[in-house]
Amino acid sequence: MPTNLLTRLLIGGLVGWLTLLNTAWAQEPVRGRVVDAKSSEPVPFATVIVPGTQIGTNTDASGAFTLELPAGIDTLRLQVSQLGYQTLSKPWRGEPELVFRLVPDTKRLNEVYVRAKRQRYRNKDNPAVTLIRRVINEKDKNRRSGLSTYQYEKYEKIRLDVSNVNEKFRQGRAFKNFQFIFDYLDSSNVLGMVSLPLYLKESLSDVYFRQTPKAYKEYLKAEKKVGLERYFDSNGIGAYLNRLYEEIDIYADNISLLANQFTSPISPLAPTLYRFVLGDTVVYDSVRCVKLGFAPRNRADMAFEGTMWIELDSSYAVRKVSMGVPKGINLNLVTAVQIDQEFSQVANSRLMLTRDEVAINFSLVKDEDRIGVLGTRTATYRNYQIDEPIDDKLFKPAQRVVILPEATLHNDSFWQERRHTVLSKSERGVYTMTDSIQQVPLFKRAARIATALLFGYVDMNKFEIGPVNSFYSFNPVEGFRLRAGGRSMARLNPHLYAEGYGAYGFRDRQWKYFGALTYSLNGRSIYDFPNNFVRVSYQYDTRIPGQELQFIQEDNVLLSIKRGSNDRWTYNNVFRVDYRQEYASGFSYDLGFRTLRQTAAGSLRFASYAHPDLPGSIASTEFSVSLRYAPNEKFFQGKNYRIPIVNQYPIMQLRYTAGVSGLFGGQYDFQSLTGRFNKRFYVSPVGFTDFTAEGGRLFGTVPYPLLIIHRANQSYSYQLESYNLMNYLEFVSDRYAAAFVDHYFNGFIFNKLPLIKKLKFREVITMKALWGGLGKNNRPSSADANDIQFLRTADGRPATYALGNKPYMEVSVGVSNIFKIFRLDLVRRLTYLDQPNVSAYGIRGRFKFDF
Repeated sequence: MPTNLLTRLLIGGLVGWLTLLNTAWAQEPVRGRVVDAKSSEPVPFATVIVPGTQIGTNTDASGAFTLELPAGIDTLRLQVSQLGYQTLSKPWRGEPELVFRLVPDTKRLNEVYVRAKRQRYRNKDNPAVTLIRRVINEKDKNRRSGLSTYQYEKYEKIRLDVSNVNEKFRQGRAFKNFQFIFDYLDSSNVLGMVSLPLYLKESLSDVYFRQTPKAYKEYLKAEKKVGLERYFDSNGIGAYLNRLYEEIDIYADNISLLANQFTSPISPLAPTLYRFVLGDTVVYDSVRCVKLGFAPRNRADMAFEGTMWIELDSSYAVRKVSMGVPKGINLNLVTAVQIDQEFSQVANSRLMLTRDEVAINFSLVKDEDRIGVLGTRTATYRNYQIDEPIDDKLFKPAQRVVILPEATLHNDSFWQERRHTVLSKSERGVYTMTDSIQQVPLFKRAARIATALLFGYVDMNKFEIGPVNSFYSFNPVEGFRLRAGGRSMARLNPHLYAEGYGAYGFRDRQWKYFGALTYSLNGRSIYDFPNNFVRVSYQYDTRIPGQELQFIQEDNVLLSIKRGSNDRWTYNNVFRVDYRQEYASGFSYDLGFRTLRQTAAGSLRFASYAHPDLPGSIASTEFSVSLRYAPNEKFFQGKNYRIPIVNQYPIMQLRYTAGVSGLFGGQYDFQSLTGRFNKRFYVSPVGFTDFTAEGGRLFGTVPYPLLIIHRANQSYSYQLESYNLMNYLEFVSDRYAAAFVDHYFNGFIFNKLPLIKKLKFREVITMKALWGGLGKNNRPSSADANDIQFLRTADGRPATYALGNKPYMEVSVGVSNIFKIFRLDLVRRLTYLDQPNVSAYGIRGRFKFDF
């Protein structure tokens, strides 16, 4: 054979093979639905196959399916089958969605049964329920956390994309100047959506676990991320996404996702809350398995729907799971969820999780075809070592995650060699694209407007102006109040930060002001965790006695409208020096020095029998030490702010304060000790409970403005840790204990009511109790003409009280998630109803968004 002919044949054969391989690997999804031909109801867990091939899938609980077919095929025949229906096949010719209408199969060998309605689902004598009970019984032997020790290498990739990018979106006027970004579109995500990546984070970690004594440690040895750094802090986005996309343990009773608890399909409660259907027997990874379909009985509950592949041996272990959430679930903004996990045999022939992928699409409108945000977390696990000794030194120090110093220093060649999966073209290009888009003036303006609306501050490059909601307010003492302020950013100086504001009241005609300088001692932003800084500040402003700024910001315009009398205020001159040190373990402490001078304002009088007509002033000089422990606390981190993300771990605080007379004008010697405990308890499937307990004791003799003035609320906004039907300055103590209990049902009751469940309302109940007392030394007496007297009403009745033998108590029932952002409570005051100007009932509202 001539050489040139042989060469042509070889080249032609190679081209043919490459074309075939390209066709085989280039996949495009085919979507469809399977419904009952008579009732049009969905047919769940039906089998969809391409006859004569290994290509197939199952419908989900809503009858929908997605099938990956080789690209370039113009015509193909699909076949659908399900027990109780006639098998149906039809050709596919590139349609966006196929609809299969299955006809019920009424043929029987000897008899025909006619039923007036569909057979009711039952657990009794149901082989699918028998199987899941065996899986539940064996799960402690199969789950990773049941091992004595394990270790592995974890590669994690988190993406944030604009999803459902269509031609109309691309041609919008807003993108006229940066069409280049659409060169990076991607459709390889698990949901098959055309998306534009905006944020990408990769990490590589070594993980160690020990059962006795129980300890978990993750060493982050490499990290690489990119996003819109100029406007949104990538560390904060990463922390928030990690909270929303926590690692999923399918064997756990409850699964954390989207800051909620979902009942697992392998929970002991699963046979009560789920429906289970047996599917086909298949060979998966050389092991005989059975497909088990599952879906919640109530599609609005916090539960999953999908399919598990269960080993048909004595282990009853899960080899694979693919699941999402029903379309009718009581979740806000979430249009689609897809979770895929794969388990493989590793050391000692144990089945371990080797791949975990979670994709969630968010949109303001619950429509899968609308523009939204797609978040994806992909994790792979390698190099398992099981039941082997682990050096105790690896579990010290105490924090769960240790970031190694060299984590962010690795180059591209390191990542090409060590990452577990290859980045797609769009993922590789996100580094260039995000840098370019931030240079476009139109994008800069849009981002500034967005951050002002979301976070209350207007970005002026090196300074921020805000907060916007405090520019205008009003109250009975100052009348209309205008305020302007801002703060510097790390771009001006990464170590020194300035903050301040000026305000003017048109009724009292006085200027108020605040200024602070903060110096970072660890070279990080003062808003980054962990903090280490010293701050010096001075403030002259008004305040309602007893209302700490950490709970209320009184010049917020939304809190300006109040019930009842609200003209007992003070002018405060406050000088402070504060030092804060935080540790990665969650422990922190604050050292503080403060001088405070309170001058009565409005109708308030610091009056005594000797001086009944003078407003008066009270001065104190104080030193304080605060300790706080919040293990595993995470934050939604911004450039100039951070917001704690609530989790299941407790937060404990202790504070000691000492007042010194004769120092910088201080008039009183006293000491106080207060403690506080917070914890969220998840009680899936009936929601979660937030519990707070606090107490304190003051030692010494002081006038009532320096006593413990309990947090009251006379606004119409519902405040979580204030007493919403208590009047300002109504109760004071020198010793007290309090408990706050809030239970959020997350729609557990409303989801079962046919009409109400469509509104996605959620139920909440609360109880607040306060015990307290006042020693004789702190009760003003007419015998001492200089004692500052408790407040009285205009007709001479007492207006300030000490708590007696019974506690002050409030309860409330509320409906939350109204229009997705509003909560409305009916509040009932149970005790001390005979005091002046109090109400037994009240209606309060609160703006709050939750998933």
